[in-house]
Amino acid sequence: MTEVNIGINGFGRIGRLVARAAIENPKTKVVAINDPFMDLEYMAYLFKYDSTHGKFEGSVETKDGNLVVNGKVIHVFTARNPAEIPWGQAGATYVCESTGVFTTTEKAKAHIDGGCKKVVISAPPKDSTPMYVMGVNHKEYDGSAPVVSNASCTTNCLAPLAKVINDK
Repeated sequence: MTEVNIGINGFGRIGRLVARAAIENPKTKVVAINDPFMDLEYMAYLFKYDSTHGKFEGSVETKDGNLVVNGKVIHVFTARNPAEIPWGQAGATYVCESTGVFTTTEKAKAHIDGGCKKVVISAPPKDSTPMYVMGVNHKEYDGSAPVVSNASCTTNCLAPLAKVINDK
């Protein structure tokens, strides 16, 4: 299986956790991060020293305006408009929208204008964007929607348990 190249828009708590999980998974590769409100050095520091999940054990450095994690270059952008983020140029096929700002299909589709193919919103959508929760309804996704939501953190914690109780 080939690596899945992802981009992350918003490098707050959720964006950093997505990056950590993707970097630790040999099937995924973080190729770009966009955050207009965080400078590169602070980005590296917050990624390396997580107050909840502990210190990242790999190498984290900055070089030539990019973040370098475990020797792999991650392009860093600071665009406010998702359509201006060069996801395609960076090689990102999928984008995790984790700013909490672009939570409708219309707004999140701007990432596709930047060159990615699909977008996963890491928050509840403010419109009828389809929502999927692993272990609950993820098998219903047929691949056709260019933008989906992974619901809220609370939903991801509660929904699998609620499904088990409901299915009994």
